[in-house]
Formats: sequence, structure tokens, C-alpha cells
Amino acid sequence: MPSKQPQLGSLAIQAPSLTPKTVHVSPSTCHDISVFKDLMSQYRKLDDTINMRLNRTTAQYRDRERSGLTGKGDVEEQACAHVWRELIANWSRRRDIVGYCVGVLDESVEEKRQSLQDAGDDVSAQRKARGALYAEEVKRNQIHNEVVVENIVRKRAFEAFRTRCRYFEPPPSEPEARKWWDAV
Repeated sequence: MPSKQPQLGSLAIQAPSLTPKTVHVSPSTCHDISVFKDLMSQYRKLDDTINMRLNRTTAQYRDRERSGLTGKGDVEEQACAHVWRELIANWSRRRDIVGYCVGVLDESVEEKRQSLQDAGDDVSAQRKARGALYAEEVKRNQIHNEVVVENIVRKRAFEAFRTRCRYFEPPPSEPEARKWWDAV
């Protein structure tokens, strides 16, 4: 079984509710492709609305500056840093979900392969085991495709971010942020 189940909440959702709910990702989440894809689409909202998010965050920092609550750097720089931290936290959570589900389904396919071998000469049992194996392989392939989708979504969000935050670079004091910056 893959390592511990990721426990995720509404932090990734672009506009979290006042009562955030925690989602417990379990093997059943991974096996139900529609639930898995719905969860991933919720976590991709920040990436899908990156320009709107940058606009809102910049406005918030501008309001703070007008109120006398200035931070380090100019407004645009602070907004970019804030959104970048949100992006990488979101990317990390999605990476954890996809990695966990890849492990769950890889393990499930191996179990089905073993049951096919254990079926012996019983034609009916072999047919049933082959059908179950095929169904698991289809699910596994769909989950593995999410890795490619994640790379595309991340790259698109990064390009939009770079368009708006041309002069931003994560500080060297944040190694996780640097790692994502260099990876994209």
C-alpha cells in the first residue's frame, strides 16, 4: 500500500468557504475516477483563475498600503510572492494526491495480475480475472495520464504568472519555491 493517505482541505480552492471541509483521500477515491477528477478540478481552480487571482491579490495589497499596513517591497512584488506561495502549495498537494492514487492503482493492478495467475486452469475464473485486470488497467492509465495533465496545467499557470510577474523570482531562502521554479 502506498504511504500515508494525504489529508487535504479547501486551501487549494480559489474561494474557500467559511467552513472548510477536509477531504480524506482514500483508495476508494482513487478507484472512483469521477470522484478523483472532480477533486482534481477543484484543486485546479487556482491555476485556472490565475489572472483573476493576481488582480484580486494586488488589489488587497494596494488597499493595505493605503491603510498604512505596508509590507516588504512594492505592492506588485508582494502580490506576486503571495500568489506564488499559493500556487506551489497547491501544486504540492495535487502532486501528493496523484502520487498516492498512482501507487494505489499500481498495487491494485498487481493484485489483479496475481489473481489471474492464481486462477489456474479454470477458464471461467481466468475470464473473470482478465476482466477485472483490464478494468483496473484502464483506471490506472487514466490516473497516470493525470501526471501529464498536471505538467500541462502547471506550465500554463506558470506562463500566465510570469507574464504578470516578470521581475519576480522566489528568494533563495525558500528552497521548496526555488525547486518548483526551476522545475517548471
